[in-house]
Amino acid sequence: MEAFYRTHSHLIELLNNPVRRTLMDEIDWDDRVICIKGYRGVGKTTFLLQYARDNYARSKKCLYVDMDGFLFCDNDFCEFVDNFVSYGGQVLLLDQVGKYPGWDSDIRTCIERHSSLRIVCAIASAAVMDDDALAISSVAKFYRLRGLSFVEYLNFSTINKFRSYRLADILSDSAGVIGEVTHSIAPQDFFQNYLHHGCFPYLLEKKSFRESLLKAINLSLEIDVHLARQIDLKYLPKLKQMLYYLADGNMRNTLNISHLADYVQVSRATVMNYLKFMKDAGLLTLTYQENGEYPKKPTQILISNPNIAYVVCPAIGRAAISEIYALYALAAKHQCNKDKRADGYVIDNEYALTFVKPSVAKDDCPDVVFRSRKDNSAVRIPLWLLGFAAQ
Repeated sequence: MEAFYRTHSHLIELLNNPVRRTLMDEIDWDDRVICIKGYRGVGKTTFLLQYARDNYARSKKCLYVDMDGFLFCDNDFCEFVDNFVSYGGQVLLLDQVGKYPGWDSDIRTCIERHSSLRIVCAIASAAVMDDDALAISSVAKFYRLRGLSFVEYLNFSTINKFRSYRLADILSDSAGVIGEVTHSIAPQDFFQNYLHHGCFPYLLEKKSFRESLLKAINLSLEIDVHLARQIDLKYLPKLKQMLYYLADGNMRNTLNISHLADYVQVSRATVMNYLKFMKDAGLLTLTYQENGEYPKKPTQILISNPNIAYVVCPAIGRAAISEIYALYALAAKHQCNKDKRADGYVIDNEYALTFVKPSVAKDDCPDVVFRSRKDNSAVRIPLWLLGFAAQ
């Protein structure tokens, strides 16, 4: 046990001053079991360590454990937890729990055995197919850690402490919100860098951002998707081929599953499964018309995140990036459907969202228009402002 505490202390010491994620303040940390899901490279490990540092310092009441270690290959996890509690431990931070077979059942057993114990676990999105099927589903609270929002990126890049807003507040007082932001900085000066490399914590490291993210994408396909969905390794190149084809905008306006199946030389059913797998891994966004959902055919397929899009297809067009960013900024808190009556989206069944094409001669940030489906009133705002909507 002392070896685990030494590792814990060493990792805390190595922790820099990471961006404080807004999710940190949204979680009810008194819950007995908290499960934090997120795609590879989004910062789940840093998130757990930051919580330990900020709330427990060097106290032995809290312990970070990487479940991908060798100890649990031949040792019982529940016995380890018994030992931890005997040391006075109260909060276990379990990283990569999906690598440990039967993790959910063992966590349930430990929680029922120790009334004072709380467990926070982090797991790759692709490793959990159905939250309700887990043994901890009735006792756990599930959260999703996403990439950095534009607000979080700005707070890291500047000395400001901007806050996020409800979308309704942005639309009702867009001038006021824009004024609060532009009083301190010119957000459009940071926006292109954010779209290119600002959504992942790799920007904090002195490494090649592109190489780090490319490695995360490949590991997500080769490990997370492969293990969770039992895909034969010989078919992984087809996943990559499909991802590149989609990143190039080929299915942004007209979706043809048969054409996609012919392109990668698999069946339509296999294409639908692959799309679902890559969505769960955080690589794709599948949009449907209103009242549509999986397993129905999506209306549109986009790369989930502008940074991923630039890494997979560096020559991706500006219009595609604008749509990817808009859905990335809104989809966490809002229902986003493809508008079958116009070239845009329906947000929360309340607003029609369309994009205003900027002048060819200008290289500034495009605008978006939210039009109320109730009274047809419209609000035009710069695209970057969507990054201030609560995520």
